[in-house]
Amino acid sequence: MALYVIGDTHFSELGNKPMDVFEGKWTNYREKLINGFLSTMGDADILVLCGDFSWGMNLSEALPDFRLLASFPGRKILLKGNHDYWWTTLSKMRSFLADNSISNIDFLHNNCYFYEDMILCGSRGWHNEDCDQKIFNRELIRLEASLKAAEADRQGREIVCFLHYPPFDKAAGASPFTELIRAYGVKRCFYGHLHGHSIKNAFCGELDGVYYSLISADAIGFRPVLI
Repeated sequence: MALYVIGDTHFSELGNKPMDVFEGKWTNYREKLINGFLSTMGDADILVLCGDFSWGMNLSEALPDFRLLASFPGRKILLKGNHDYWWTTLSKMRSFLADNSISNIDFLHNNCYFYEDMILCGSRGWHNEDCDQKIFNRELIRLEASLKAAEADRQGREIVCFLHYPPFDKAAGASPFTELIRAYGVKRCFYGHLHGHSIKNAFCGELDGVYYSLISADAIGFRPVLI
């Protein structure tokens, strides 16, 4: 068994917004992702996908993307990204997948997952600058709900955190998100959202005892990263 992570796959099986239009690294990105998944994932493995999974505007539009993701080996756990317009309540998403006979995909949303000696926590997060304070505070609450769920049955396990948005302030320093992550004893955190020129300036390294890694698909060569 192995644990992998990737973010921002932006699948578009219906062809409504393929990322190839951005050219560069995104040219033939679908094929790159398929090759990346098939060459790394095994049936017993788990993949965390840190948001922006599908361009579908609702669950029905996202279904072909779910079917593609389900066809890859292993179990996939999704958290919300800013472009996951199909996202709804946890019960509705789980029911939708069950109704379509998809059993190897689940969601990280106000909850946590246990994997060997680790507990997987996470949330979408939100902008740390020029932000809507109401949404910002709500996302902090959601992240803490996930961390609290892990802390309730931690028993010495490592808590690993996953976010869509970078959790830092404008200068890549501490923020309410990084403070919350640190307070729960997290040592590793993975985030996505950043693309293109933003990748070059993304913070990857240690901040207040937590190691942060950018894992958006174009930043890691469209291949899931082993944790």
